[in-house]
Amino acid sequence: MKIKATIAILALVCTSLYAQTVVVNDAWVRTSVPGQKATGAFMKLTAQDGARLVSVSSPVAGVSEVHEMKMEGDIMRMRAVAGGLDLPAGKTVELKPGGYHVMLMDLKAALPKETTVPMTLVFKDAKGVESKVELNLPVALMPPAAKGVGVPAMDHGAHKP
Repeated sequence: MKIKATIAILALVCTSLYAQTVVVNDAWVRTSVPGQKATGAFMKLTAQDGARLVSVSSPVAGVSEVHEMKMEGDIMRMRAVAGGLDLPAGKTVELKPGGYHVMLMDLKAALPKETTVPMTLVFKDAKGVESKVELNLPVALMPPAAKGVGVPAMDHGAHKP
């Protein structure tokens, strides 16, 4: 019986480690007011072996997309990132105001501070294998000061291959 339990625990740990290819830190969503139709979500993503963020979804929004803001001449432009966002191996990619970010559009209700927003991130590795990360992001006016706020840094069970 002890051997079966040990094998089951090892299988769970190995599966969790395999699925743990992207670490999410400092994640948060900007507050919104009644009638506001869009807001942004921000975070730092680090892929151990390289990956691509291929989709984002949240039940609070009708549309969720990875966007990029950048200057083109004297004009600031924002548009969806076609094909997903590259996450080079071992390098942190920051989704922040004024750069890459998650755009939550067609909001279904206001997002007041001190609430949370469920969000699913879908990643694809170099072999084409998809994995999901389920998050509950804190809603705030400004970025939370502490690392990993709202995101369990070591909760490998939250990842689904």
